[in-house]
Amino acid sequence: MLYYTHPACKLHEMGEGHPECPARLDAINDRLLSSGVADLLLEREAPRAAQEALLRVHTVEYLESLMERAPAAGYAELDPDTVMNPHTYEAALRAAGAAIAAVDAVLAGEGEAAFCAVRPPGHHACPDRAMGFCFLNNVAIAARHAMAHHGLERIAVIDFDVHHGNGTEAALAGDPRVLMCGFFQHPFYPFSGADPWADNMLNQPLPAYTEGAAVRELVTSRWLPRLERFKPQLVLISAGFDAHREDDLGRMGLVEADFAWMTEQLGELAGRHGARMVSCLEGGYNLSALGRSVTAHIRALAGI
Repeated sequence: MLYYTHPACKLHEMGEGHPECPARLDAINDRLLSSGVADLLLEREAPRAAQEALLRVHTVEYLESLMERAPAAGYAELDPDTVMNPHTYEAALRAAGAAIAAVDAVLAGEGEAAFCAVRPPGHHACPDRAMGFCFLNNVAIAARHAMAHHGLERIAVIDFDVHHGNGTEAALAGDPRVLMCGFFQHPFYPFSGADPWADNMLNQPLPAYTEGAAVRELVTSRWLPRLERFKPQLVLISAGFDAHREDDLGRMGLVEADFAWMTEQLGELAGRHGARMVSCLEGGYNLSALGRSVTAHIRALAGI
């Protein structure tokens, strides 16, 4: 299985004590090594995303503002949670580039699935602003690239995270070539998603302390029937692991077996329709739970 990352993704940081920290990638890497899963992955360096690809999702004014506000030293605060350091824009370009390169590779038959171990995450990044630790919307950019460069007409976007992927919804709502399925704790940041913007958004707000059994029932009864009818050619996953019961940024009750089960269901769906899969890291801030959950997710993606 393909595994995209880049050293720049560890240089972006938002200050001491910030939960979205470089140690997240270390925790994933350490667990993959100790479990032996790393030996089964084909690691590739993420390229930079081209401006053309970014402009399919983000406005030119927003991209120019990101470059202008990037500090030469220290930090530039875009909102109370979202901060740039001198390496942030490069890291964001590599994160979006990983998603694009992974789509190109799996559609070229170089692998059936890929995981992008990148940061900053992307699913809160809106077309015209950064928010929620996110600067560029990696999955939305990858979806638009798959349409523009590969002519795909049916792309499933799956967003499992304790937070609603509001930026992805803003970028893709109303496009019949996309079916986005997501669950998230509600009411909770970013306080959106309960009222979907369009028919191609299958959102499921869930109360705090929801456990894995309820999520599995949701996937079985709501997601899978709609996805079967949609017949995706590509499955893009915004893979957030902050719905884990050990993660203090949310109040949900999933465990790594639940993430693996969801991934297995999506993999079986993809197999039935000849679709490829690309997963991009989003949330997950308890380092131990993150490492375990990503490893379980990758095992399920790879079918090992």
